[in-house]
Amino acid sequence: MVIKLSGSTFNVPMDLDAIKNLCNTFIFLVNDGIQPIIVTGGGAVARIYIDAVRALKSDETTLDELGILASRLNARIMIACLGSMAYPIVPTTMEEVSLALTSDKIVVLGGLYPGHSTNATAALVAEKACADLLINATDVDGVYSDDPKVNKKAERFAKIDTRALFDLVNRSPMMAGTYDLMDPLSIKIIERSKMKARIILCSPKTIADAAKGLPIGTEVVVNI
Repeated sequence: MVIKLSGSTFNVPMDLDAIKNLCNTFIFLVNDGIQPIIVTGGGAVARIYIDAVRALKSDETTLDELGILASRLNARIMIACLGSMAYPIVPTTMEEVSLALTSDKIVVLGGLYPGHSTNATAALVAEKACADLLINATDVDGVYSDDPKVNKKAERFAKIDTRALFDLVNRSPMMAGTYDLMDPLSIKIIERSKMKARIILCSPKTIADAAKGLPIGTEVVVNI
C-alpha cells in the first residue's frame, strides 16, 4: 500500500504530535500485515525556497529539484519518528525503492524526478510495487467540483473517473510547488496500471479506514 502524505502535514511550525499519531497508524498497519510505503510532499519548506528562487528568475527544473530536496527532508522526519520500524535511508531512485522494499520495513521517500509531483512519484512507486491501493492523503476530504475553501457550494464526489479527474486538475498550470490534489501525470499512471486509488483527508483515522477498504473520501475509478 502506498500512502502519499500531503505537504501540509509538515507545515511550519511542525505539529510533532500529529506526525507521531500518523506514525502510530503506519505501525498499526505493519502489525496488521501491511507494508506501507510513504511518499512525503514538500509542504511549506518547499514553497518558501521555490518562491524565493522563482523570484530570482530560476527555471522550473531547478525549482522542482528544490521541492524534491524539501520532500526528502520531510521523509527524514518520518523515518526519525518511526525509528526501527522504518527503512533507515530515503530512496532517491526507483532502483533504491525496489531495494528498500525487500527489507519489509516501512519505506519513506520524497520526490524522485524533476517534473514529477510527489503524487506522480507515489503513483509510480505503487505501480512498481504492485500495490493494492494508492491513498492520496490531502488537506481536503476528497475531490470537489470546485475549490471547497473558496466555493462553499462545491460538491464532493464519492467517486470520480480518471477522465473527469484529469479534466478537473488540468484547469491549473503545472508549476513547481503547485500540485495540490493530483496532477495529470499521476492520473495517467493510475489509469494505465488500473490501480485502486482513493483521495482522502490526511488523518490517522481516515488513513486507517481507507486501508480497511471503507468508502471514505473520493474513489478514483479507472476508465476502461
